[in-house]
Amino acid sequence: TEHKSSYPKPLWSEQQPNEWWNGAVASIKAVLHESSTKGHQIKAIGLTGQMHGLVALDSAGEVIRPAMLWNDQRTEAECQEITEKFGRERLLKVAGNSALTGFTLPKLLWVKNHEHENYNKIAQVLLPKDYLRFKLTDEYGTDLAGASGTLLLDVKERRWSEELINTFQFDPAWFPKCHEGTEITGSVSKSASKETGLAEGTPVVGGGGDQAAQAMGVGAINPGIVALTLGTSGVVFAPLEKYEFEPEGKLHAFCHALPNQWHFMAVMLSAAGSLQWFRETLAPDLSYREIDELAASSPVGAKGLIFLPYLTGERSSHPNPNARGGFIGLTAQHSKADMARAVLEGVAFGLADCFQLISKATTISEIRISGGGAKSPLWREIIANTLGHELNVVSVPEGAAYGAALLAGIGTGNLSDSEKLSSITGERSQPTEASERYQELHQLYQELYPALRESMNSLSRVL
Repeated sequence: TEHKSSYPKPLWSEQQPNEWWNGAVASIKAVLHESSTKGHQIKAIGLTGQMHGLVALDSAGEVIRPAMLWNDQRTEAECQEITEKFGRERLLKVAGNSALTGFTLPKLLWVKNHEHENYNKIAQVLLPKDYLRFKLTDEYGTDLAGASGTLLLDVKERRWSEELINTFQFDPAWFPKCHEGTEITGSVSKSASKETGLAEGTPVVGGGGDQAAQAMGVGAINPGIVALTLGTSGVVFAPLEKYEFEPEGKLHAFCHALPNQWHFMAVMLSAAGSLQWFRETLAPDLSYREIDELAASSPVGAKGLIFLPYLTGERSSHPNPNARGGFIGLTAQHSKADMARAVLEGVAFGLADCFQLISKATTISEIRISGGGAKSPLWREIIANTLGHELNVVSVPEGAAYGAALLAGIGTGNLSDSEKLSSITGERSQPTEASERYQELHQLYQELYPALRESMNSLSRVL
């Protein structure tokens, strides 16, 4: 109770895993029906889904508590505990990442510290999509790309870290076998076949966490081709020639979904999520297209208004769960149109922060953009101007699902060449004459977080 009272409710994020399975069953049946496909015609199944979540099961395979999701921010104290006990430099070297509130290890420690009865029931720890794997196959397993986001994987060696598991006194039996994204992990069980209409024995491959599968779907496989996902969160994904980690921990170092490949990733927590907040809070009567048109009526720079998109804390490049959003420079002259444009520009500035980190670590030759926010030509133009780089729009709208399908096809031998099968790009958004102005505005934006950091930390304690 004492712990809960110190955190605003929006920083908690939980869902019931059983609801995911019910939704998956309904979706599978709908796809089979709408495509006039029989279950036996499905050659293989790939899985993808949100990373970092904690699904805790008991010895009977039953869910112990609601799953803690990727954007749950309650584990700041546990992150400090991890860093102090394991050592920051050692953690970066082994796990490739700093201890951040979204990751699975801090969540597991939170349950240990605050829900002793639930913790003592744990017999298996899964990621969200791997709960669906279990329901499909009756097998426990995970993929290396997803496992990289637990903070319990030796990312370079591509296996669970005995050192981390032992340091925090977890039972090694809790953690399922790790598979490459193209490796077969099991097959559809008799009971799952009856529920879904899929054929019993259909192979299920490792798949990947949402961003690794997305990268497969958009063709971000080789170094130089960088994937930008403008979804609820904003993600910059850069394939690597070999394993590396960023010494300051500002970039995530993860396994890619393909064998013996790795990647860097920068994440801002509220990208298109910021626009969703704006619509639900300030413009509920407008469609996203109408908000786009409204924002377009405001000039570059939104008349001196800057939006900080830290609505759910932040990861890259300011790893702080206490980071707070805001409109800076607001005056009586500003309209809803200016605020709408400031939101689009603020997200673009946050993404530019991510790209600056990525560009220091690897070469960028091409940027491929996807996600719901990428449907907005205005937003793409703002981002292209802020980055000073052309954006290639991916022609496949559901890149992660497409990537999971590619992994399934490759892993079962139904597809042979991942590069040729990856999606092609469609439209291109070029920087315009406003690019120089946007890069100046980005510099102003970068001054704000350092100036406000301590105030943000103080405000996080005010309910």
